[in-house]
Amino acid sequence: MPRDENIEIVPSVCPHDCPSTCALDVERIDPRTIGRIHGAKSNTYTAGVVCAKVARYAERIHHPDRLLRPLRRVGAKGDGRFEPIAWDDALDRVAEAFLQAEQRHGSEAVWPYFYAGTMGFVQRDSIERLRHAKRYSRQHSTICVTLPDTGWKAGVGQKRGVDAREIAKSDLVVVWGANPVNTQVNLMSHITRARKERDATLVVVDAYRTATAETAHMHLAPRPGTDGALACAVMHVLFEEGFADRDYMARYADVPDELEAHLRTRTPEWAAGITGLPAERIVEFARLYGATKRSFIRCGYGFARSRNGAVNMHAVTCLPTVTGAWQYEGGGALYGQSGSYGLDTTMIEGLDVRDRATRLLDQSRIGPVLTGDKRDLGDGPPVAAMLVQNTNPMVVAPETLRVRDGLLRDDLFVCVHEQFMTETAALADIVLPATMFLEHDDMYIASGHTHLQVARKVIEPPDGPRPNHTVISALAERLGAVHPGFEMTAWQLIDHTLRASGYPGADRVADDRWVDIAPEFETAHFLDGFPTDDGRFRFAPDWPSIGRNHAGLPRLPDHLAVIDEADRDHPFRLVAAPARQFLNSTFTEMPTSRRREGRPTVQINGADCEALGIDDGDRVRLGNTRGSIVLHAKRTEATQRGVVVVESIWPNGAFEEGLGINTLISADPGLPKGGAVFHDSAIWIRPA
Repeated sequence: MPRDENIEIVPSVCPHDCPSTCALDVERIDPRTIGRIHGAKSNTYTAGVVCAKVARYAERIHHPDRLLRPLRRVGAKGDGRFEPIAWDDALDRVAEAFLQAEQRHGSEAVWPYFYAGTMGFVQRDSIERLRHAKRYSRQHSTICVTLPDTGWKAGVGQKRGVDAREIAKSDLVVVWGANPVNTQVNLMSHITRARKERDATLVVVDAYRTATAETAHMHLAPRPGTDGALACAVMHVLFEEGFADRDYMARYADVPDELEAHLRTRTPEWAAGITGLPAERIVEFARLYGATKRSFIRCGYGFARSRNGAVNMHAVTCLPTVTGAWQYEGGGALYGQSGSYGLDTTMIEGLDVRDRATRLLDQSRIGPVLTGDKRDLGDGPPVAAMLVQNTNPMVVAPETLRVRDGLLRDDLFVCVHEQFMTETAALADIVLPATMFLEHDDMYIASGHTHLQVARKVIEPPDGPRPNHTVISALAERLGAVHPGFEMTAWQLIDHTLRASGYPGADRVADDRWVDIAPEFETAHFLDGFPTDDGRFRFAPDWPSIGRNHAGLPRLPDHLAVIDEADRDHPFRLVAAPARQFLNSTFTEMPTSRRREGRPTVQINGADCEALGIDDGDRVRLGNTRGSIVLHAKRTEATQRGVVVVESIWPNGAFEEGLGINTLISADPGLPKGGAVFHDSAIWIRPA
């Protein structure tokens, strides 16, 4: 339908998904009201496409249940009883609690906790400036990208790769460990173009038959945590059958001869026993990949969210190096581009006052941290006060029961700055209402493309909510924290950061809408060398220099057998995959998203249903040593036997019994430098 000519179209940027970070055209109806949101057609990556949940963002930003006033807890923790409090009084109470914690236990007793509810640099990362200025406990941010980042950099050297827009020139696209139909709809538009214009083949490697796999020519479904074995077997075939580009490897890789010798025993039959895939299917894929010069691997996050995830990611990145696919237009691989931007975020984050001697607490281990685990706290003080910004650990963090127990501690003060009364906010002492992305200024980069973007505020917020940067600066004043960034507006911080990084100023970038920092072909394809010490891809990573927990990591690509294997008591492996209508816990408050998702279900192979005596739609209980939950069975042939899938993240209250899916997920850190292991859990299933 044509747009109403009386509606103003205003540019913005989506802050909710780092691979896409879509350029947006927003319908502004009046200074406080938006209509539909559209993808910007003039942006060559967004290309006019936006996901359905952001298209209907008016449903979220104008939601009747949105937080509009600061609140103070008046009952016991967890009772959910709050009363309104004035902004100044609320900020005074937070500052008082932080100062008391510091006086009793030292500054490290305060732990600012945040993540990517917004991807904007100013509104997301200004909390770091407060942390560093006050010497509060630092945060090891491990929920999302630590494991895949580690594996990619182990071989490539830097987080960048071939431009995703080159997919249109590819003859083979391999989507490995991602479900872009659910999570990166823009990527699907570029894949569709390659299929239409070049008759390109799409292969999906994922532990179950996702919506993306449904559209593919070939789907390989290895058992969770076994992707490294699959990649090694593919490379075995590439070497054995003459698909390896030895001249390319001699010029651009470190130890190709050693790799070839190592892979002689990593046969398709060997991998079949680990992955559950037929050996002939592995050979078929290997031959297709080896015979196609313009082969593009789009690496996702999912397959790296295992204890061995970094090793698995590294093994997959070796494939285009063995075939030399990096040389060709439309060939190579991409995981992320964030290493390309070169932003100096010193002023935003307060890096000039950072003290690396302050302790570093693992974000994914918030449950163990808050319940006093000495592996995390060491000889340091307990966490006595927190500011939780733009994240909902009561839903998204591992070991939900321990997170709940920690947040319910009477001696822990918690302030949550949020847009809705999340499960975490419901356990807080003070709740502060936050603006949404259309109501404040910010700047953005992307993981999946190369556009740096600046977005001005589109509409005025309702009375009450305040931007993160505004709240952080107000707390800094009360806490006696000193840094120039606290005295600057969000726009001034954007302008300073851009100019310090060699970009035009904020006004110029905002007026132009973006700066495309895509490098020349030779650099994008590493033909001028990989960003490693000697310019060579690392088949043999220097794991000790990457992370301290490197003992036992293989010298060369391999299957690292450290995952939570199924056993007699826990015969199923669980994949907690993203749902299409939610983005982590964001959008779960939208009625349309909830209606379209229906209810929490677990996808169980039909033969397993027969063995368990479970019919489609039955109530079932999933559990392990960490707890149990109840949801409904969905009979499927989309998984191997022994592999079950729960597309989430549903609110905890959506489950009939127990808390959310992350009740079952371990807080064990992935190797070698941490990372949440959301797809690495063994469980049991029983009729409920």
